[in-house]
Amino acid sequence: MAKIKHNNFIDTVDEVIAGAKKEGVLHLYAEDQILNGRTLQIKGKKMFHFGTTGYLGLEQDNRLKEAAITAIQKYGTQFPLSKTYISNPLYSELESKIEAMYGIPPIITKNSTLGHLAVIPTVVRDEDGVILDHQVHWSVQNACQLLKIRGIPVEMIRHNNLNMLEDKIKYLATRCKKIWYMADGVYSMFGDFAPIPDLMELCKKYPQLQLYFDDVHGMSWRGKNGTGYVLDVLKSLPDNVLLFGTLSKTFGASGATLLCTDNRLREKIKNFGGPLTFSAQLEPASVAAAIASANIHLSPEIISLQCDLSEKIEYFKSLLEKTTLPMIALNNSPVFFLGTAMPLTAYKMVQRLFKEGFYVNPAIYPAVPIKNTGIRITLSRHNQKEEIKALVEAMEYHFPIALEESGNSQHKVNKAFGIVETISTVGNLEPKKNLVLQYEVSIEKINKQNWNELLGKQSTFDWDGLCFLENAFINPNYPENNWDFHYYIIKDKKGIPVLATFFTYGLWKDDMLASESISKQLEEKRKQNPLYLTSKVLGMGSLFTEGNHCYINKTHPLAEEAIMLLLEQVETLYHQLNADMLVLRDFEEDEQLNHIFHNQGFLKINMPETCIIQNAIWNTIEEYSTSLSHRSRKHFLKEVLPLEQAFDIVIKNQLTNEELEQAYKLYLNVKNINHAINTFTYPIEVFQKMESNPQWEFILLYLKNKEKEQSVNPLIGILFCYKNTAHTYVPALIGMDYSYAKEFQLYRQLLFQGIKRARELNLNKIDFGVSATFEKRKLGATIIPKVAYIQARDNFSMELMGTLQNEDKTL
Repeated sequence: MAKIKHNNFIDTVDEVIAGAKKEGVLHLYAEDQILNGRTLQIKGKKMFHFGTTGYLGLEQDNRLKEAAITAIQKYGTQFPLSKTYISNPLYSELESKIEAMYGIPPIITKNSTLGHLAVIPTVVRDEDGVILDHQVHWSVQNACQLLKIRGIPVEMIRHNNLNMLEDKIKYLATRCKKIWYMADGVYSMFGDFAPIPDLMELCKKYPQLQLYFDDVHGMSWRGKNGTGYVLDVLKSLPDNVLLFGTLSKTFGASGATLLCTDNRLREKIKNFGGPLTFSAQLEPASVAAAIASANIHLSPEIISLQCDLSEKIEYFKSLLEKTTLPMIALNNSPVFFLGTAMPLTAYKMVQRLFKEGFYVNPAIYPAVPIKNTGIRITLSRHNQKEEIKALVEAMEYHFPIALEESGNSQHKVNKAFGIVETISTVGNLEPKKNLVLQYEVSIEKINKQNWNELLGKQSTFDWDGLCFLENAFINPNYPENNWDFHYYIIKDKKGIPVLATFFTYGLWKDDMLASESISKQLEEKRKQNPLYLTSKVLGMGSLFTEGNHCYINKTHPLAEEAIMLLLEQVETLYHQLNADMLVLRDFEEDEQLNHIFHNQGFLKINMPETCIIQNAIWNTIEEYSTSLSHRSRKHFLKEVLPLEQAFDIVIKNQLTNEELEQAYKLYLNVKNINHAINTFTYPIEVFQKMESNPQWEFILLYLKNKEKEQSVNPLIGILFCYKNTAHTYVPALIGMDYSYAKEFQLYRQLLFQGIKRARELNLNKIDFGVSATFEKRKLGATIIPKVAYIQARDNFSMELMGTLQNEDKTL
């Protein structure tokens, strides 16, 4: 079967960033003739700068500027030679200054991203393993991609989850010599910290454990000599800890620095650490600026600078604590995060703060989960108390307005971030006065004719099909096939339907649409834990169905209002069920829906294409073949039609117990080999319930036994087919004996028999579902691209699956 085209992560990110850019909150340009650190001018508007990562403001210190100017005048703009050969005249002094700060000889790198690429593949040996905090900086995760090529296991844990970390350590302990845990000291979005004391206790318990910290956001504003948050907690660097600091951001210059106590390892990194060998070295101006900054860090002045910033942090916190603003991880770092949950709220809030004269950073996917969108606010010594106070007042005033403008509420924000509400902040939105909502948990509560007029003629979700699904997927003994159903019909006051849809709640495999290689690896792990990496999902439609699960009367003047009402209702249900993911599927590309769903906190992803045959009206096989393209017709006449004679073809409404057992084995053959759409295996009870439903029938292919060696012709293929409202034929599932598949073109033959049967029944549409689009197109199917919109509580599963590419060692 042809491989399914899976969603491209880059396309998803591109669309999110493009949306934020369109709202005027990203990809901006500062217009200042002179920068002072306190203000920025953007589009002619002067704003107070609350978006810097230069927390101590050293990038504007005259001593650093003068040192850089002098270095350019003396040594030029760069020293264009690999540092492996020779370093520029200032490097030796910088290294001695950094050694004086830390008490350890450093390795200086061009920046932290290149530094990780130099260090991680060198220090992590083939016999080692790696565990990543799923919020560790992208540069660390990216460097670990090189490890997977070598077969080194790269695992991932949820953010700061020490129980999960210990489980992963135990898992790797018998197969790895060293186990590296990689984390940030201070996390760049929420400003929270790594649990360093607890990690050191784990190191005592598991001597294999090595710690690798990226502390670039903890530098300078914290610790003795400004050596950062991690070293401030540890006091001295243990032998099993590698520490990355920065010479940029708060340090005020450029570059990064690695500290480790192992002299031999340090020399090995310097001798061949990828970018250290093959990339350019720091420019003389940057080295000189870093020397000037190091002099400040080695003087008593650093303490007064740290205290000045700390005082402003505490002042900002004291003002925020008097508000009801949903601030996340309110601690003593200079990084603050205002939760908005929905991107549209963040855009509105940023726009309002811009107009008030405050520059802040929107925090959007993939830096944070799409439903954990917010605004990152950073403090520096440049900020004065009067503008800090004014910012809080502006935030407090504009936040409720931004919520209202975007159809949001603080209750929703609190839910999205798991904030416990001490007082009621529900503040429900105004009821939709022009709309009437019908919500049911069984299709039997909904008028059959009305439902079929809106959503009939598609897949297996006409009224009768949903009766079957409700009956078939009540499986308490199989939690993965035990679903709840939720139906929504929204009408105007005159009773005219505006929107209708249904959702199911159940377990999904997180890799359902991942690449086959990832699914194969996860299926190995599921042999021990069948529910490994699965999520509770509230999803439009069901895993059994495909097609347009949502009727929207787009010409109705209340269409958008009805969509917003649906989203409000399903989000409430999503939180009531404590689901992990909310999925809206399967839509054709629509710019208006893209805009609505993105602004409400959904990511658009590409779904597998669906295949249909429409208006299949022909009277003879010859007429059918002439409806195909020239190339497909040639293929059909040569490889499909002649082989039909090899089979006895039987169509039945019911199967004997023996036939059902054989049919189920054939279904399992296909299910077990096909990971392109990785869903759970349906239990045999689902197939037994097909037999008792008059809408189902079975097309069985028996291979004729020419030599008469067997008394009974073997069953080698079957289609499980649903008849939808005297209109649509749905070959929903397939079963095959692969030992005959190639010789007899079995898959194509089954598709053809489904086409023939639909014509016999005078059903003019065939829903062929997803996958194998190449084969279905050859037999006349039209291919329709589809998209879905998703919300997840965090990015963990997606990032974890990213660690599985090319991983073989742990399996």
